[in-house]
Amino acid sequence: MKTQINITKLTIAAAAVFLSTFSPKNSLAQTTPAVKNIVIVHGAFADASGWEGVYKILKKDGYNVTLVQNPLTSLNDDVAATNRALEKQEGPAVLVGHSWGGSVITEAGVSPKVTSLVYVAAFAPEVGQSTLDVYQSGPALAKNGILPADKNGLVYFDKALFHECFAADLTEAKADFMFDSQQPIVGSSFVAPLTQAAWKAKPTYGIVATMDKAINPELERAMYKRAGAVVTEVKGSHVIFISQAAAVARVIEAAAKNGSEKK
Repeated sequence: MKTQINITKLTIAAAAVFLSTFSPKNSLAQTTPAVKNIVIVHGAFADASGWEGVYKILKKDGYNVTLVQNPLTSLNDDVAATNRALEKQEGPAVLVGHSWGGSVITEAGVSPKVTSLVYVAAFAPEVGQSTLDVYQSGPALAKNGILPADKNGLVYFDKALFHECFAADLTEAKADFMFDSQQPIVGSSFVAPLTQAAWKAKPTYGIVATMDKAINPELERAMYKRAGAVVTEVKGSHVIFISQAAAVARVIEAAAKNGSEKK
């Protein structure tokens, strides 16, 4: 009888362990932590402050948001700044890039911290391509507001075309402020070839700004198709993250919720 009691106790204990390990609430799908970290990389001729609208939506919805103030001094410097931000994240992160920031996240996105990528009117180069290579591969724009590098090697966006080509769906006053506070980029950044392309292995999302006059929307579509991205088209200018903050936030949240396996 004593032996029988011991065996019964062992059987009950084993069943409890099995149930605690394999019950639905403890399955792998449930224990995998939800992605709550969002890291955003701004583009050239701007800084991270323009993302305030998207930031507020994501924060309200419970996300931890980090805005990278990348220096725009070189591809390597901007990737390093992004990697420093990723290293600070507690857990996995969605990596978001706008315009030039797309080239940065293409390189930095190979970090094991990154579960998925979101390109917002952004470049998505192939390995060995520079940002300029990609830009020149698409249909030419009717106007180009990017000025030649100045004597210091810095590239600015033309004041005469800033509102029309960079921020057409913002007020003139807002566009003027953005122009006067623009952050130039070192011109050699645009010709630096990428050595890695994170979109090859990471789930990728792309937002086409259908009114974009800084990057041709047709080029955005072509890059996102090559990357196998889930594409969302939104009516807006190159700074769609300002004019259509809610739509951009929805795509970022979808990337955070939809797992980490490239389909």
